[in-house]
Amino acid sequence: MELSGLGIWSSQLRYGDPAESTEAAAELEELGFTALWIPDVGGPVFDAVERLLAATKQTVIATGILNLWMHEPGDVANSYASLTAEHSDRFLLGIGVSHAPLIDSREPGRYRKPLAATASFLDALDAAQQPVPVERRVLAALGPKMLALAANRSRGAHPYLVTPEHTATARSVLGEGPLLLPEQTVILSDSADEARAIGTDWLRAYLALPNYANNLLRSGFSADDLSQVSDRLFDAIIAWGDEAAVMRRVEEHKAAGADHVCVQVLLADQRAFPREQWRRIAAAAEG
Repeated sequence: MELSGLGIWSSQLRYGDPAESTEAAAELEELGFTALWIPDVGGPVFDAVERLLAATKQTVIATGILNLWMHEPGDVANSYASLTAEHSDRFLLGIGVSHAPLIDSREPGRYRKPLAATASFLDALDAAQQPVPVERRVLAALGPKMLALAANRSRGAHPYLVTPEHTATARSVLGEGPLLLPEQTVILSDSADEARAIGTDWLRAYLALPNYANNLLRSGFSADDLSQVSDRLFDAIIAWGDEAAVMRRVEEHKAAGADHVCVQVLLADQRAFPREQWRRIAAAAEG
């Protein structure tokens, strides 16, 4: 599984209407997207993976990411084995440690030692009766220690909410071999006011999570940038404009060392499937 090209990261494919999700996945494959990425914030994630695998023939289906606090490693390994037996090796298991406010809100004090928790989860996957192969899993990774773990214990890293500058830093930590598969959020609008109306609250919700906030502070943004959602920060994280603007940002990630970029399209209605926008991006990528 050597991922390249352009993928789609979509909460709608995971949590939207199942019939439309199936139809959209088949179209995304026809449009040439090489991977479809879905989140995991509760619910039967492997049911969604199964649906998307069944709807496609060649496209990689990836979790971006499977929340390790919500799953037993043995169950994950069994589900992985079952899915790959039926659909061949098209399932990429992205694994992540999530965020303390999300995990501790359900069970105070549970989120601790995220690096050790991730390593322990990988140990259990390796020890399963049918292990998840190292080359079929990647880690959500932002900081240098988690990136190093991704390089040593998985096929690579799937950073989320990052800039091309972070991609360059991540590549320097990972080295030349591992895959680097960043997510890039985009808004197809030529109006700065419209883009900010769509994206500011979305971005503010992520900035409340320490892992993302700390990574952006490490990346050179100030506390004021984060608290105000400054134009500088907004423009660095969200690529907005026309299709050419989106593709420029994708190419910046690739020039910085990304093997594959998964694009997340934001709409004013974040529950709606951005199918027109996906088509426009696919046409631009072909051009």
